[in-house]
Amino acid sequence: MLGASIYVVPVMIQRNVIGIDTWVLPAFFVAAMPALLAAFAYANLSATMPMAGGSYIFVSRGINPYLGFIASFSQWFGLSIVIGVICYIIVPFFRDIAYVLAWEEVALFLEIGWIRVSLALGMLWFFIWINRKGLKFYERTVIPLMFIMFGLGAMVIVVGFYFNHEDFARILSSKQGESLTYSTNSVFHLGIFFSASAVLFASFIGFDSVAQAAGEAKKPEKLLPRAIILAFLIVSSFYFVFTAAVYHAIPWQFIAQEAAKKDISVAGLFSILLSPSWGAVILIGATVALLNDLPAMLLAVSRLLFAWAEDSIFPKKLAYINPQTHIPDNALLVSGFVATMGILGSHWAGDFFLGVDIMVTSMLVNFLLVCLAWYILPKRNVIIAEKMNVVFPKIWRSILAIVGIILLSVFLVIHVWKDINTTVSYWYFHSTYAWLIVMSMASCIYFLGRNFPKV
Repeated sequence: MLGASIYVVPVMIQRNVIGIDTWVLPAFFVAAMPALLAAFAYANLSATMPMAGGSYIFVSRGINPYLGFIASFSQWFGLSIVIGVICYIIVPFFRDIAYVLAWEEVALFLEIGWIRVSLALGMLWFFIWINRKGLKFYERTVIPLMFIMFGLGAMVIVVGFYFNHEDFARILSSKQGESLTYSTNSVFHLGIFFSASAVLFASFIGFDSVAQAAGEAKKPEKLLPRAIILAFLIVSSFYFVFTAAVYHAIPWQFIAQEAAKKDISVAGLFSILLSPSWGAVILIGATVALLNDLPAMLLAVSRLLFAWAEDSIFPKKLAYINPQTHIPDNALLVSGFVATMGILGSHWAGDFFLGVDIMVTSMLVNFLLVCLAWYILPKRNVIIAEKMNVVFPKIWRSILAIVGIILLSVFLVIHVWKDINTTVSYWYFHSTYAWLIVMSMASCIYFLGRNFPKV
């Protein structure tokens, strides 16, 4: 669940939601509320139906198969696109490392368009190869990266609380000859605040990958709920402290100004405060965070394709399991090709936040349907309801599900409203329209796919 968005989204939100200003951390707290309720739903449902497919299994069994497919295809499309986005934005982190280390020629080389795309594609397919090696190899890759991320992220927190705005102004003046003369006024706008919360919501979605591995986990009925809730609580706390440290050290006005001019990251901003060597270390930590996102997200999207093929919505070849690694090879490869389109689309559009907005829409729809399934399923299957009571008592389950449905619906409406009212170059750069087109195509696939032979 610990992902790279913490290094990018809390600062780039100043460009994506203009006017959020000093209210980023409170918006982060609000964003966590519907995500936590969705995490409760996942924890409860994964304990009662521990099998590959996650939201597809939950919603198709809890409501109906078509909505299960819509929920999971929305998730699959959003995550697949963002896998490509992550690969694409990793390259500027390498560029910034080169700049900090005074490797000017290397940095300029990494700014060349075809070089950036080629490196992004290389990283994507490298991590697809890691996933194809099996879960044991995956575990040996992801867990060390996680500890590195926590360690280097802790450095950001220490540095952030050690320096304040006055220190930043002094260091900026000495290093770059710039002076900070910003107005301290910040007007609170409720619509802008909730729009930012809807975007920041995307930072909390990683627990979904835990449920996708349910069919391959040991003692899933017992361990999956614990893993999901613990992941959410630990990582969310880390996110809050991390964001607080960033805005403690660097004025929001400077962040907003820089975000308006170019893509920025926390690591790049903190390199101003630190020596070149320590700045490079922070940038390496951010790069590791980005790399750590890829294996878990590839695992999640490939298991969704596998589940559809098992239910004969997609061709049965996608349900093929490699007998040596026990990995759905074909499903993983197809997901990799869609992520490739995410890389090419980011380069073409010139703004990676289009992919982020598509993911936010996709995951809000997905989590909304999962919470709805959490509420409806006991009314449809008494036997499963008895298993669900072990994790959450009936009365609490109903209340939490209803609140989750309401909050996620509000966030979805706000996010769509913000997207539709944003000025873009072409109509298809509205994430809502892109999502609707893809989901219409997905519906056609679903109804045609019902004619595929049974696996």
